[in-house]
Amino acid sequence: MPLILEIVTPEAKVYTETVDEVGLPTSEGRMHILPHHIPVIAKLNAGEIKVQKGTQTEMLAVGSGFVEVFGDKVSILTDQAINVEDVDDNAIEDAIKRAQEALEEGQKSNIDAADIERLEAAARFAMAQKIARGKRR
Repeated sequence: MPLILEIVTPEAKVYTETVDEVGLPTSEGRMHILPHHIPVIAKLNAGEIKVQKGTQTEMLAVGSGFVEVFGDKVSILTDQAINVEDVDDNAIEDAIKRAQEALEEGQKSNIDAADIERLEAAARFAMAQKIARGKRR
C-alpha cells in the first residue's frame, strides 16, 4: 500500500501525490517513511525531501515546519516548498547570496535571535534547493 504525501504552505496545498517512500530532514535527524510507518509528529528542518515513486526519484526543497505521519499519509506543513526542477540555477545562486548577506548583516547589527534563526532558515532552504538540484543531474 503506497503513501499519500501532502505538502501545504500558508499560500496553498503545493504537492499531493501517491508515493512509495519519503526521506526528509527533521530536528532529530533524517527520517525515511515507508508505508505502515508508526504515527509521528516531528519538527521539520529546512532542507531536501527525497520522494521515491517506483523507479523515479523526485527532489523537493522545503523550509522549516512540521511533519505528521498517520496511517499511510504524510502531511508536511511548511513555510516554503518548491520542486527543484522548476527553478533555474541562477535564481538559486541569487537566493543563496541574498540569504548569506542578510545573515552576515544581521549578525553585525545585533538583531534578535528569532530574526537570525529566520535568516539561517532562508539560507538552508536556498542551499537545499542547490543540493537537490545537483542530485537530479
